[in-house]
Amino acid sequence: MRLAHCGNSGAAPHGSRDWIVGDATVAFHGEEDMDESRSEFSLTEAQGQLLVRLARQTIARRLGRAVDAAGIGARAEREPAFQRRSGTFVTLKIGGCLRGCIGSLAAEETIVEGVRRNALNAAFSDCRFSPLTVEEFEQVTIEVSILTPPVPLAYRDADDLLARLRPGVHGVILRQGRCGATFLPQVWEQLPRPDAFLNHLCLKAGLGCDAWCRGDVQVSTYQVVYFEESFGDDPLP
Repeated sequence: MRLAHCGNSGAAPHGSRDWIVGDATVAFHGEEDMDESRSEFSLTEAQGQLLVRLARQTIARRLGRAVDAAGIGARAEREPAFQRRSGTFVTLKIGGCLRGCIGSLAAEETIVEGVRRNALNAAFSDCRFSPLTVEEFEQVTIEVSILTPPVPLAYRDADDLLARLRPGVHGVILRQGRCGATFLPQVWEQLPRPDAFLNHLCLKAGLGCDAWCRGDVQVSTYQVVYFEESFGDDPLP
């Protein structure tokens, strides 16, 4: 949303300033607003790797293997960008296969708080997997996602919904009644076709795979900046 113009009736020719009426013109730009919101959440690669290491240190500490010689936790706490409130997700993989993924969509806590909490949840509280073991910890790779605020997506019908989705860009939240689920934008890599993406998202929500076709589901979208664990050159200052 942008404020395009503001003024009052006193500025008009022969207008009286004893009593005025204000007016404003506001422009709604949809996707542009989302892109601007994403830019507000942009982080550097060094900041992203600091978050990934924070997630690793948090899991290591729970496993009794914490060695924070670099002061990762303290450095993250001092980083002003991490004090913003945002939705966060932490994803664990072993050999490229999912080993846990838990997050929060709402911006109810700071980035540093969300990464710590969701790192533990992804490792030990994802109901699809048993708790992470010490042996698995040595093999796991970690990914941290920072979310822009979700925006409701208005659409007319199934075809319009497919046309409005941006593969590789949109994370999608789908809800119907008490059922709901989300896919991060990274899931487009495995499901590049919008119809297949929505089919699987409906199944994840506990709905029929074609529930999205009937037009009675609520859809919201968001974007992310995400960072995968790097074991090469150290990007931290």
